Amino acid sequence: MRFYFQQFENRRPPPPLPHSPVIELIWQFLVVVALVLGANYLRWRWTSSLNMDALWFAVPLVMAETLSYVGLVLFTFNLWKLRDTPRQAPPASARDCVHDTPDFERPVALDVFITTYSEEEELVRLSIRDAKAMRYPHALDLRVHVLDDGKRAAMRAVAEEEGVNYITRSSNIGFKAGNLRNALENTSGDFIIICDADTRLFPTFAEHTLGYFRDPDVAWVQTPQWFYDIPEGIPLPVYLRGKIGRPGEWLGRAVEKLIGEYPVGRDPFINDPKMFYDIILRRRNWANAAFCCGAGSIHRREAVMQAALRAFALSVDKEVSRYAKDIGDAEIRADFSDAMRTQVILETEFTPYKFHVSEDIYTSIVLHNDVDRRWKSVMHPEVESKMLSPQDLLSWMIQRFKYAGGTLDICFRDNPLFRGRMTPAQRLMYLSTFWSYFGAIWNLMFLAAPIIYFFTGIPPLSSYSESFYWHAVPFIVVNEIAFMFGMWGVWQWEGKASYLSFFSVNLRALWTVLKGEKIKFPVTPKERQEGNFLRLVIPQIVVSALTVAGFVFACFRVFGLGVSEELPSLMVNAVWAANNVLVMLPIIRAATWSPPEEDAAGMEAAAAGAKQGAL
Repeated sequence: MRFYFQQFENRRPPPPLPHSPVIELIWQFLVVVALVLGANYLRWRWTSSLNMDALWFAVPLVMAETLSYVGLVLFTFNLWKLRDTPRQAPPASARDCVHDTPDFERPVALDVFITTYSEEEELVRLSIRDAKAMRYPHALDLRVHVLDDGKRAAMRAVAEEEGVNYITRSSNIGFKAGNLRNALENTSGDFIIICDADTRLFPTFAEHTLGYFRDPDVAWVQTPQWFYDIPEGIPLPVYLRGKIGRPGEWLGRAVEKLIGEYPVGRDPFINDPKMFYDIILRRRNWANAAFCCGAGSIHRREAVMQAALRAFALSVDKEVSRYAKDIGDAEIRADFSDAMRTQVILETEFTPYKFHVSEDIYTSIVLHNDVDRRWKSVMHPEVESKMLSPQDLLSWMIQRFKYAGGTLDICFRDNPLFRGRMTPAQRLMYLSTFWSYFGAIWNLMFLAAPIIYFFTGIPPLSSYSESFYWHAVPFIVVNEIAFMFGMWGVWQWEGKASYLSFFSVNLRALWTVLKGEKIKFPVTPKERQEGNFLRLVIPQIVVSALTVAGFVFACFRVFGLGVSEELPSLMVNAVWAANNVLVMLPIIRAATWSPPEEDAAGMEAAAAGAKQGAL
């Protein structure tokens, strides 16, 4: 059977971004200056710029700016410095990974869990073979397990043909988390690698990650996820040369001198996770706050089980106390609690992996919050596996909705920020994660503000005078330059654009959680879903259309009707509106994107040849 991604099999992942102490120092200096300028801007906004005749508009906007600034402070803390955990030599035996225990003088036992539900069996076969091909410099007790929640005879046959263990269960309770729990009960490895059906482990995975567990307090290691089927696009000079000849090539080169490389047709769904893993999560290592992201992670069984047992005991005690708290007599209350505890234990689920759509970050929170053990996490910087990206907007939105809804559900239902043993730095890191999803609220205000002005002629500021430029422009310019250094090596515009254009997905997730509905566990499709998905981007289309229509209306009012005093407001809001429309366009384009009919590998080879010829 031939899959579309087989033409990309020879692709190799990019190396981790190098650490430059000089660039880091420049970033830290500039971002402190930017934060000071931002605080001064907000002081001016609250005290000297509000349109007192339109507080209904002015106050929500300045509130949005203030909340956004809080997010900027948290994001700055997240990116503040890079301190990778030193990689150690692979352990020769299980004894190297625990406190001095003679009984562990044996090979490390490593379980690989490949979770599957409805994915193509031959796709899973590829993951099985890559897991079996891992190399290790010492004896290794490697056991590969296919965790099939689809209960498929064909999947069982593939597992038997490949000589690996097949595990299924009678019900699908808890979905992926329940699937993992069932596998834990039926295996015994010291460490567990978690894979999705399409996770293709590199031969170096165990060799490069198990060394971290020489520290007996390391609970898990997360490796970067790399989507090797993302379209790489065509360099802008090559693309423009094909359209308008040599002048197009010159124009493309000039543009790239200003903004850096810009491949046309690259990653229409902004799936490239490099910014998240190589910048955001990697820079949480110094605070011991890198959380688990599921596939591509390796866990110490002892940590998962110990934390689960403690959470189970606390859950039982909490339930018993709920019933016994109103009994006044201490002796009767104690007898009742003892009798009640047995019943509650029988009725309470033991869940090593929380039955939750975001079981990965949930497990991270439980371990980081352990009251008796300072469990550590590691974000390993090098890519050690490859997987498939969503190939259409529907799959993309299913995935993003799960991420947003799951994280917000944890924030509201089981917030870790005010309990447990997390350090202040860990709490701030998790707060940064939660806060980013609330950003949809103030992002909606940022999208609506120019539209409101265009149609009403009412500015949120008392005037766009010279004072506005002196307070706003330095903050914006220094902030942009600071984050250019803070994210050195990553194309950051796409991340900013997606953060703003995600507003509808994140708002829907927030509303779902606030209504008390559970976020569902749909499997992200591994094959392209056919069809036109413009219906999914109606909010982005509406925002863009209203912005353009409002701008035309405002221009008519200013130039057609001669309301010249509005010109400064129109100019500022026109720039603002242009940015809003530009960030909406990629997701709108993604709704109609389909892979080119030509062979993608051939196209990339042609593009590379054209680029070489141009040089």
